Amino acid sequence: MTDTHLKMIDTPEALLDFTHEIEGEKVLAIDLEADSFHCYTAQVCLLQVATPRYTTLIDPLRLPDLAPLKKVLENPEVRKIFHAADYDVRCLHRDFGIAVCNIFDTMTGCKLLGEKRLGLADLLREHFGVELDKRFQCANWSIRPLPEDMLHYAAEDTRYLHRLADIIENRLKKKERLSWALEEFALLELVRHNNTADQLVHSIREAAKFNSRQLAALERLLNWRDNEARARHRRYFQIISTRELAAIAGALPKTPEDLAKGTCISARLLKRHGSEIFKIVEDIRQLPKEELPERPKVERRSRNTISNRLIKELKAWRKEAAEGLELNPGTLINNTLLEDITRRKPTTLKTLERVPGIKKWQLETIGAPIITLVSEHLAKN
Repeated sequence: MTDTHLKMIDTPEALLDFTHEIEGEKVLAIDLEADSFHCYTAQVCLLQVATPRYTTLIDPLRLPDLAPLKKVLENPEVRKIFHAADYDVRCLHRDFGIAVCNIFDTMTGCKLLGEKRLGLADLLREHFGVELDKRFQCANWSIRPLPEDMLHYAAEDTRYLHRLADIIENRLKKKERLSWALEEFALLELVRHNNTADQLVHSIREAAKFNSRQLAALERLLNWRDNEARARHRRYFQIISTRELAAIAGALPKTPEDLAKGTCISARLLKRHGSEIFKIVEDIRQLPKEELPERPKVERRSRNTISNRLIKELKAWRKEAAEGLELNPGTLINNTLLEDITRRKPTTLKTLERVPGIKKWQLETIGAPIITLVSEHLAKN
């Protein structure tokens, strides 16, 4: 497949013709490019759709909608190959209301095979001797017209996915893990974009030790940054980093000189935003105590001595079990699930099955040793 077969779709008529053209295809490789590094509200700027013979680029910025393509991507009879499907599936649903189904994700397949390197560039180098040009990984895909070298880069990401998926599927079958992968792929169909704010005060590590006044300053500074990013159509980190805002809120500088000397804010940012930032901090410093926000009450999950010992035993067992299966321990079962098992202490497969997030393949593969370990631990304690 060469770039002489590369087509660009940027009219409704061409999109409709294209969907008719691929009606008989049973497998498509899909990728997308977004401008998430360059604007306040990220959007899908380019879609790459590859059959085993050619790649087509679709320009959603010049199309009123993707209704004809929606029918294809939601057709359960057509397999869609992605590499790292999570982000793409979220974006397609957020921007176009497309709920992709019948997914084959090459990255997920590689995780279940115990691959150490999961990046597409590494996999293509290993299997096909291909070197991907990643110069445009963080490029601004909203520019028009797109240069030829960016179009070529976009096409490369789907060019080899059909062959790569065949290799991975055959290896999964040989290891009797294809059913694991199919369960994971079905879960990927359900992921959706989260519209909550990029940063919440209580999720910022530095804020854990803040008092109410420092928390109020951080909240006000985050809101100011959000408004600046929206007005300038920039991503929030292009205005000022969360680390810098947390340092300012933690220091609560009393003078502009303190803001310059006592925080990590750069001279460039001081010149551009110093006066606005200091005014926010000064307003918070003058705020009456009764108007300060209360720290959100976080439900603490109780841990006793028995639970602490059990989680250590489970993690030690997981390490050994993962090595035996040639898997990353987190792929076999993640810490969140292990901690929930520690709290619930299931001693039968039925009770283990009720642990939120546990998967069928995990129950079948590691369910018995988990309940044995928990039961023996409880008997000893």
